[in-house]
Amino acid sequence: MTALPSVVDEQTWREELARLRVREKAATRELDAIAAARRRLPAVKLPRYTLIAEDGSLVSLADVFDGRSQLVTYHHMWTDGARWQCPGCTGATSQWTRTEALADLDARLVIVTNGPMDEILAYKKRVGNVMTFYSSAESSFGADMDAGPNEGFGYNVFLRDGDDVYRTWHTNGRGAEQFMLSFAVSDVLPYGRQEQWQDVPDGWPQHPTYEGGRTSKDIAAAYGDPEA
Repeated sequence: MTALPSVVDEQTWREELARLRVREKAATRELDAIAAARRRLPAVKLPRYTLIAEDGSLVSLADVFDGRSQLVTYHHMWTDGARWQCPGCTGATSQWTRTEALADLDARLVIVTNGPMDEILAYKKRVGNVMTFYSSAESSFGADMDAGPNEGFGYNVFLRDGDDVYRTWHTNGRGAEQFMLSFAVSDVLPYGRQEQWQDVPDGWPQHPTYEGGRTSKDIAAAYGDPEA
């Protein structure tokens, strides 16, 4: 039998929703306060890193801003020579297809990996990714930004003043969830993410964490060319 929540009349439902809304608004205000504190974080001035662009040219980190003052980098986990890369990273980057609006905020979002650019471009085509990639294979940039070879993923935020670049924020692990559309939507669904760690009513569908999601090959079948 399909798991269902308790069923009540509309007035009772609205009263319960209003009680939940109090907590939701409190969480929103706390997130606003956290964002305000984030804007007041100090920054670290970085050395002049060199990355590899998609056309194979060497560019400075300042060049990656493409004339803007703010930059977000997603550091994609990478295994050299692997046909299918991290499904979580592949799934995350597949959700970002229209980021031009960031230009209105004088900002840009790009993907960085520690892999070789020829493999990156082949994988980008294979999985149908439209984001702009850079490689840190010939520099310590990935490692210095807490996402080195054979390490995890992460987000970093930078501010540019002329040719000077400053690191202003970093997150990884569950801190990365705020960038994921799929998590934002699943968390308002009745069954949630359906992972075993979540607090749910008895009988709700659940599966082990990280199981049940799309594989990189699934993403390629939906958006790219799995045979490429």
